[in-house]
Amino acid sequence: MEKATLTIGYTRLNADELTADDRALVEQAKAACATSYVPYSHFRVGAAARLSTGETVCGSNQENAAFPSGTCAERCTIFYANAHRPEAAVETLAIAARRADGHFTPEPITPCGACRQVLIETERRYGRPMRIVLYGERETLLLESASDLLPFRFDADAM
Repeated sequence: MEKATLTIGYTRLNADELTADDRALVEQAKAACATSYVPYSHFRVGAAARLSTGETVCGSNQENAAFPSGTCAERCTIFYANAHRPEAAVETLAIAARRADGHFTPEPITPCGACRQVLIETERRYGRPMRIVLYGERETLLLESASDLLPFRFDADAM
C-alpha cells in the first residue's frame, strides 16, 4: 500500500487585488444573484462567464419543488454560453453567493460535484483551461483551471 497526498494550487486575494476584468466579472456574478429563483433555500448564487469573444453571460440558481429539477448558477451559465455562443470558450467563470439575510457569503462557496463535472467537460470541449474566481466578502479564491476543483475527474479518457 502506498499513501499519497494531492495538492492543488490556488491564490487567495482580497477584492482589491483582483484585476479590473476579474473585479468586473465578480460584480456581474454578484448582480446575477438577484435573478435567482430560490423559494426553498433562500440561498442565491450568481455566476458570470467571460467568453473568448470578450462577451459576458450570466446565470443564477433556479430551484424547483422537485429538488433535482432545479439547476445551479454555474450550470445555468455554462449551458447558456454553450448554447448561444458554441464557438466561444469560457475563459473565466466568477461565482458569488448571497445568504437569506441579504449579505454575500464571507467565504467563497465552491461548485457542487455536478457543476464541477460540467466545468471539466467544458474545458475538454474547448481544449483549454477555464479560470475560476470564487468570491467571498473576506477573501476571493482564484484557480487557474476548473481541473483544480476536481482532480480525480471522470471524462472521455476514462471510457
